[in-house]
Amino acid sequence: MSNRKAVVIGSGFGGLAAAIRTQAKGYDVTLLEMRDKPGGRAYVYKDKGYTYDAGPTIITVPFVLKELAQVAGKRIEDYVEIVPCDPFYRIYFQDGKVFDYRGEQQALESEIAKFSPSDVAGYRQFLEYSEKIFDRAFTDLADHSFHSFWEMIKVAPDLIRLRAEKSVYNRVSHFIKDPQLRQVFSFEPLLIGGNPLRSSAIYAMIHYLEKTWGVFFAMGGTGALVSGLVKLFEDIGGKLVLGARAEEIVVENGHVKGVRASIGSQEEDLADTARQPGYRFEASSETYFEAEIVISNGDVANTYRKLVKPEHRRKWTDPKLERMRYAMSLFVIYFGTDRTYEHLPHHSIVLGPRYEELLGDIFDRRIVAEDFSLYLHAPTRTDPSLAPPGGECFYVLSPVPNLKGGQDWADIKEDYADRILASLEKDHLVPDLRKHLVSKLIFTPQDFHDRLDAFQGSAFQFEPLLTQSAWFRPHNKSEDVEGLFFVGAGTHPGAGLPGVISSAKVLDRFIALIG
Repeated sequence: MSNRKAVVIGSGFGGLAAAIRTQAKGYDVTLLEMRDKPGGRAYVYKDKGYTYDAGPTIITVPFVLKELAQVAGKRIEDYVEIVPCDPFYRIYFQDGKVFDYRGEQQALESEIAKFSPSDVAGYRQFLEYSEKIFDRAFTDLADHSFHSFWEMIKVAPDLIRLRAEKSVYNRVSHFIKDPQLRQVFSFEPLLIGGNPLRSSAIYAMIHYLEKTWGVFFAMGGTGALVSGLVKLFEDIGGKLVLGARAEEIVVENGHVKGVRASIGSQEEDLADTARQPGYRFEASSETYFEAEIVISNGDVANTYRKLVKPEHRRKWTDPKLERMRYAMSLFVIYFGTDRTYEHLPHHSIVLGPRYEELLGDIFDRRIVAEDFSLYLHAPTRTDPSLAPPGGECFYVLSPVPNLKGGQDWADIKEDYADRILASLEKDHLVPDLRKHLVSKLIFTPQDFHDRLDAFQGSAFQFEPLLTQSAWFRPHNKSEDVEGLFFVGAGTHPGAGLPGVISSAKVLDRFIALIG
């Protein structure tokens, strides 16, 4: 075992990827997770025989998982089974129209032609544009370090040429004229916390990424992928400590020395209505983990604000972090039924009567509107073992303002949940839903704040604007503290499973191979 020690804070996908890569380099890695199970936001809840992935539920670019396992001398297929979803999404409009979003070119163009035959040619141009964005922004830059402004200057001409200053919605609208098709091909920034009306056109690459490699699901749920990566990490000698909440990143003379953590047990239960906001488990002991490298997969703003003392921070001060623009939050209902709905696909997008106006309510006015657009996840369509025989498990999420909206979620959550469930009781969705409801758990923006330590209750950390991307984002290598690094949604390249796993690869430039 190496005498060079590293500590990774947080066992989300970014933290797991960083822990595996760093252990494979020859370090003795300890992975600290404050919750009672690994996975971070990819937590798993169980209730009355139903298994709920807390999220994420969409796996794209599976080669990043294969590459991660190969770094450790392993095969990802030995740890998890990943299967494709078809269609990727089914998109439901208020007027009854339905769009099946698929990867196969002819099938996708047939769907487009049902809405607007004249937009097929425009779609082909958009696909070509999306490929160019992907080739530069993902293939070349996803694992690129923007630790200096010169790195940004070098790519600026390409970003200008690709019109990265424009929004995803703007670029889609340049090629596609039908209003509903514009929604179909611009909604995807919402999957990483972005407003399609102002998220940089860089994120138009998501379409090409999905179309080329597909949308996948891990059998056993996303939690099975977490378990597989944990086993891989432990197989190569890594150590996972659960119930370990980092309290301080210890810094001496500008360099990390270790992590002070409180160790205790925390069994989470979303059905526990007695839990108060700000809930923390009672620590049974405090432990110091010595390390020459510390990698945080925690919320970047709160890592700096809570774990690094102000005297060690010149750039990422509390006021600077508070001035950043934070992404939306989510309202999530996990629910199980005692019957199945076999007409539903695995992933559904249920669009409300408004698009641009609703996005304004969520991101700018920060109000909880009367209407909503929803993502409905039905994993038992692919893996029936996640529910009792004859049953179905779901989660439905509604994008909502983060805590800057000022809503009292404890007061409004039951009414809001009931309105969402009622809206799904249509013949083509989940008819008679509430009559067949067996299990229901609710997760609000306040839970993102309390349970996940997310600043402002944001579900995705920083909003993906051009002015908060690449060099403008908190860097993977801390500018304030030597030996401190960041992975996950709050650093480059950003949110989404491929992004957070790629963020760990960025560290290869800085963390040397030893052994």
